[in-house]
Amino acid sequence: MSKIRKILRMYHHGRSIMSIAAQTDASRNTVKKYLTAFKDSGFAFDEVNALNDKELEDLFGKSKEKAPSGMMLSMLRCFPHVDKELKRVGVNRQILWKEYYKEFPDGYKYSQFCFYFNQWKARVNPVMHIDHKAGDKLYVDFAGQKMSITDKETGEIIEVEIFVAILGASQLTYVEAVMSQQKEDFVTACEHTLQYIGGVPDAIVPDNLKAAVTKSSRFEPTLNETFEDFADHYGTTILPARAYRPRDKALVEGAVRIMYTRIYAPLRKAVFHSLRELNEAIRVELELHNNLLLQGRNYSRRQQFEEIERHVLSPLPVLSYELKKQFHATVMKNGHVCLGPDKHYYSVPYRFIGKKIKLLYSSASVEAFYHYERIAMHKRTRGAHLYTTEDDHMASTHQFVTDWSKDKFLGWAASIHEDVRLYIHNIFDRKRHAEQAYKSCLGILGFAKRVGNERLILACRRGLSYGLYNYKTINLIIEKNMDQYEDSLFAGELPMPDHDNIRGEDYYK
Repeated sequence: MSKIRKILRMYHHGRSIMSIAAQTDASRNTVKKYLTAFKDSGFAFDEVNALNDKELEDLFGKSKEKAPSGMMLSMLRCFPHVDKELKRVGVNRQILWKEYYKEFPDGYKYSQFCFYFNQWKARVNPVMHIDHKAGDKLYVDFAGQKMSITDKETGEIIEVEIFVAILGASQLTYVEAVMSQQKEDFVTACEHTLQYIGGVPDAIVPDNLKAAVTKSSRFEPTLNETFEDFADHYGTTILPARAYRPRDKALVEGAVRIMYTRIYAPLRKAVFHSLRELNEAIRVELELHNNLLLQGRNYSRRQQFEEIERHVLSPLPVLSYELKKQFHATVMKNGHVCLGPDKHYYSVPYRFIGKKIKLLYSSASVEAFYHYERIAMHKRTRGAHLYTTEDDHMASTHQFVTDWSKDKFLGWAASIHEDVRLYIHNIFDRKRHAEQAYKSCLGILGFAKRVGNERLILACRRGLSYGLYNYKTINLIIEKNMDQYEDSLFAGELPMPDHDNIRGEDYYK
């Protein structure tokens, strides 16, 4: 606006058009245009000079838009159909222009047709520019074109997927070849990405592939549980892109196109016999790409990452993520659940007997979940048809049975009296296997609760004196008097005592 004021002021002082153009560094036609507009306005110089910049712009700055011609209107009416047809496979602008030109022979040529179509496309479908914050998002995707490795023995060519990840702010890129887009390969590639950049961003933006999103939705997509567990382990968030909306992850889409030039092309003639060899070659080209200066700038992606983004990433956890698999099973009546792949049984709290639970297992651990609550965790054991049991998971009665042992019964007896302990010890000595004596010992020690410790001690002393070591002996001594006991003894209902093992005073009695 200051240049317009200067032109009008010089014209008001009687300067020529040539002189005004030279002094204001404007063309003669430009000077003529503003002077013509001034004369047509009908205002005096003082009136125009008193206008503010906005009013002066309304008077001189805006050119009158010409009404579109009939040829332009005809072409504009074709553009919605052109936009729709371009989404079909194999259809391009050249084909659609030929159809347009056949219908309108006096219409626009191909270059102008494309120019006006781009203008129309920008108006009806504008693109939003996003300023990426440092450490905010990591965009991940798989390339559409695959690479391949060759089996050294058979010569078979095996196609492999190419995983691409890029940080939003610095545009540091990571590329890795994997065997498939399955969950295991996808999560492993994401973990390698975080290790490559040396930190964790606030969010990871994947496509709607099954390894990341179980069920897509505009508002609440259902994430794959393993991928969500991976994000929880690293303290980040998953923000899936909208389905069929590539602009939500335009950065990684652009990175994929660049990788076709920077990695695919240099390696197109090389032959690789393993995934490791291919990834080593990819890493060399990737470093060249990340260290190459950005177009029109005096710094590279790597330099930009080191300066603005590395220090704002969250630190990596001490332990790497351990990929877990799922298995569903029903808790058996003995309080154990079978992990099918290993055929090994793990205990869970007995209150979940009969419930169907989910097992998450890795190479080192097995976790049991019921309604999203973890109810048990065990170290993984691969022994088939074996049991891993935690005592707290069992019912109190079961815990008591599993604790049975010779030492437990001897300790229990010793807590009552030494004579009781000696009697129990002698019972174990007369059995070939310790478990044969468990029920007898349990019945004898149970008398302490029924008749009291004192009567049990006396009964055990009497049993020791006769050299008879079983539950029936103690029961008769406690339940009956000695006369009835001796009647049973001589009637052959009980074995005769071993007099060699009876102490002298007891034998005298």
